[in-house]
Amino acid sequence: MRSRLVGGFTLIEVLVAVFVLAVGVLGAVAAQTVALRTRQESALTSRGVQLATSFADRMRANTAQMRLPDGANPYLQLQYAAATDGLPEAASHCHAGAPCDSGAMASFDIYELKHELHAAFPAGRVVVCRDAVIWDDEPGSLSWDCTGAASDPVVIVGMARTPMGAMLGELAGFSANELGAHAIKGAM
Repeated sequence: MRSRLVGGFTLIEVLVAVFVLAVGVLGAVAAQTVALRTRQESALTSRGVQLATSFADRMRANTAQMRLPDGANPYLQLQYAAATDGLPEAASHCHAGAPCDSGAMASFDIYELKHELHAAFPAGRVVVCRDAVIWDDEPGSLSWDCTGAASDPVVIVGMARTPMGAMLGELAGFSANELGAHAIKGAM
């Protein structure tokens, strides 16, 4: 009797192919998850920059309050942590021709910033002050001390650790200040 060669794949070859395919699919799913997290992080960063820019424009527009000494300027007294300070108290509204002086406008601007920060960043924090040292080299992070004099620039410092936080474990050990510090240092 003559033996014939049988063509086809062995069971081991099929299992190896299925394993390689499964690893590829898992890699694609992991890449998609990281992309979604990165998009969310980017959206939150953009929103934070928009809030800070809008508030800086409001401060510049209210020249009467910005000309006050630092101790009397309500903008420069702003220190708000959404997680611990809670929802801000409503201020008088300065819309559509309502009577509003510069002090009431400053109170309204501060209320709106706190309200938007609380809504968009539940663990957000913002400080507005004069500061000569924005970056503290010792811990390698943003300076929250507000040690500036009247001639120093006004700064808006804000930080929030977003849900992304871990980057597959690579950044899990960093605090929000350290993450912001690394991002700012990288941008400089």
